[in-house]
Amino acid sequence: MNDWPEGWSDRDRGNRYGGGSANAQPESPRVMRQVRRGPAAPPQGAGVPPQPSYVNGQGYGDYTDARQTGYDSGYNTGQVYGDGGGGSGGYAGDEPRPAPNWRRRIKWTAITVVTVLVVTTVGTYFWADGKLKREVDLSKVIDRPEGGDGTNYLIVGSDSREGMSAEEKQKLHTGSAEGKRTDSMMILHVGSGGDTLISLPRDSDVELPTFVGSESGKTYKGTGRHIKLNAAYATDGPELLVRTIEFNTGLRIDHYVEIGFAGFASIVDAVGGVEITIDKAFKDKYSGADFQAGKQTLNGEEALAFVRTRHAFAASDLQRTKNQQKFLAALAHEVATPGTVLNPFKLYPTMSAGLDSLIVDKDMGLYDLGSMFFAMKGVNGGDGTSLNMPISGSSGGNLVWDKAKVKQLVNELNNDEKVTVTGN
Repeated sequence: MNDWPEGWSDRDRGNRYGGGSANAQPESPRVMRQVRRGPAAPPQGAGVPPQPSYVNGQGYGDYTDARQTGYDSGYNTGQVYGDGGGGSGGYAGDEPRPAPNWRRRIKWTAITVVTVLVVTTVGTYFWADGKLKREVDLSKVIDRPEGGDGTNYLIVGSDSREGMSAEEKQKLHTGSAEGKRTDSMMILHVGSGGDTLISLPRDSDVELPTFVGSESGKTYKGTGRHIKLNAAYATDGPELLVRTIEFNTGLRIDHYVEIGFAGFASIVDAVGGVEITIDKAFKDKYSGADFQAGKQTLNGEEALAFVRTRHAFAASDLQRTKNQQKFLAALAHEVATPGTVLNPFKLYPTMSAGLDSLIVDKDMGLYDLGSMFFAMKGVNGGDGTSLNMPISGSSGGNLVWDKAKVKQLVNELNNDEKVTVTGN
């Protein structure tokens, strides 16, 4: 039975491989015909569509020239992607991708960095400003002397144990006395004539003046009675202390800063300790001090013992004030170093420890506080002067100020001149 279309026979199939031909030689492999892109083939007859041009090894050509149809798939050139002309990539017909504009990128990166720094700085400022404890009202101080050039800070270290646990009190050797007293007092003058740090011994003999009670508002008349300087604070707090210093010196106090035991130790620990050189070994069971001579780094507990020690020295109060000046200046230097200021992991704990424990006057700002610290750093670096209040002798166990030298010192400070007066 013949399955081929009508009029066809097996012979019409020719000698084909696998076709049952009796020819002994198999059909040789045929090269696959490829299409070459080139001129369109001539018409092959009326009504017959143009056919591809087949040329071995050249690829498939279009049915019609791409210029006639307006369409080119990209296969004619052997490229699926790209523009077929050795371009930079992309899909057919895309424009070359422009080179990166590095100047523009650098500009926007710089703008972003500056914006982040500004936002962080402003946020830090308001955060820190909100933590300041502005509890001292210097407007309650009466009969104040005229102000001079420069700015005068009264820096007070109190023996306040507020917020300390029994274990902390024992560790820091603070005792458990109620209330708070002044453990150290200093006047820091900041001005163009040089920064000056003056220690006021707490045993200084001073006259208690007329004052207005900070809480009662009642006026208490002065009777000429003499007291130790730290007794003024114990009697009616910071306002009376300022009033007593101004009355006995004639120097106007512009700002008040106070810190307690726990806050002082916390700041020292937050900056990682403070390096200081101790000239002579000493030991004091009351403060817990036990130091060898030489350069060393003190932690918070050791620093507090260092600045509080008085029983280990013959001139107890005067030597202690010198140690306090030395250490506070070193602490200010450590706080103001780039290693602290530029390191957020040290800066924020240090600021938090200080701001949580500092008590300042109502007009005190962060700028004033920063000015104070940098001035203390300058004194430690040799750019300023530090001294004890000049002493002429003692009376009833109290240290009597040298009135002539005190007057000269105050005049130099008010005129913002370099201090030439020497203290004890």
